[in-house]
Amino acid sequence: MSHPDPLPTANQRATQGVDRRTVVAGVGMLGVGVVGAATLAACGVGRNTASQTSAAAGSTGSGKVVVKTADIPVGGGTVFDTAKVVVTQPKAGQFKAFSAVCTHMGCTVAGVANGTITCPCHGSTYDMATGQVTGGPAPAPLPSKTVTVSGGLITIS
Repeated sequence: MSHPDPLPTANQRATQGVDRRTVVAGVGMLGVGVVGAATLAACGVGRNTASQTSAAAGSTGSGKVVVKTADIPVGGGTVFDTAKVVVTQPKAGQFKAFSAVCTHMGCTVAGVANGTITCPCHGSTYDMATGQVTGGPAPAPLPSKTVTVSGGLITIS
């Protein structure tokens, strides 16, 4: 005696048109998303993140940012993510500040090394002393900020 095939359940009906390739491709895309998110998270290494910035840079409540001169290395600089500002010290005692927002696509620059401010998104580079574009697709220099140094503190506005 033979029994007729049972009617498919709702779940079986929903997956009837899905084959193995579709499932494998979907899992592959999920993996790309996870790897992409991990890669983006890694781009933040070496910068002052939101929690680090609150300890390293203070806001006066008037749109000004205050940082310690000791936090800015000579010949380098520091990116303050939360304040969206990069502060550099091209020569001892000479401090500069610029918007940390790349003029190409609006990414936050990643850091300062070898006299260059670098954007991780598309490779734009800027001169740490002037903010001028030195390479990549950026169409304009980083806008400069006003810097005042007093008593070991840098006020940026």
